[in-house]
Amino acid sequence: MALTDLLAAAGVGVAFGFALERAGLGSARKLTGQFFLTDLTVFKVMFSAIVTAMLGTFWLGRLGLMDMSFLYVPETYLGAQIAGGIIFGAGFALAGLCPGTSCVSAATGRGDGAMAVAGMFAGVLGTGLAFPLIGRVYTSGAHGAWTLPQLLHLPYGVVVFGVVLVALAGFAAAEWIEARQARLPPAAWTLPRIARSGLIVMASAALALGAAAAAVRTPAPKNVLTVSVPAPTETPRVRPAGGC
Repeated sequence: MALTDLLAAAGVGVAFGFALERAGLGSARKLTGQFFLTDLTVFKVMFSAIVTAMLGTFWLGRLGLMDMSFLYVPETYLGAQIAGGIIFGAGFALAGLCPGTSCVSAATGRGDGAMAVAGMFAGVLGTGLAFPLIGRVYTSGAHGAWTLPQLLHLPYGVVVFGVVLVALAGFAAAEWIEARQARLPPAAWTLPRIARSGLIVMASAALALGAAAAAVRTPAPKNVLTVSVPAPTETPRVRPAGGC
């Protein structure tokens, strides 16, 4: 990897960590609020990131500014990923932090964040050492690079539009749930007019880009979107199961 790539990765990481801390996501108390349905900031932030990345990738590919064949789609192993999801969710609920936010928490001097990071690295090390024993479980339910368009048998653009609709509905539901718990009007209704206008513009832009994606159906020629299914004897790379 070139030095420029390392510097770019470091810059993106620092910017991402800064954004997480500014959003208050370095605090375990704030993150655990989502489990009690009192603070759904994590849900809204992560869904915003997913929709932004999804729409950006689709349209950059459609405009020829991104070669979709260079995008890596992780292989799907249902058995291992279901088990990993359960373990990850339990750890998230207990620690109040996920891999990304635990690093931010540790970097800002919080002891619980440092312990979560230590536990994460211990888990990765333990998984690596125990891999000969759990290798069969790790590779169970292999489906190759399985994507939602493949699963649903729908065009890429239609799935993009569907995710946008789900996200917007989720944002509205999150505002309603938080307001109901706090016995106050939804926060979006009490924002200054310029902030409310900004939210409306962003939601409208996402809806328009999603609808346009459904109309054009695919971001690039079909031969660019093909993905390879690994051979059954291929040993997958050990990777942590975190998303945020």
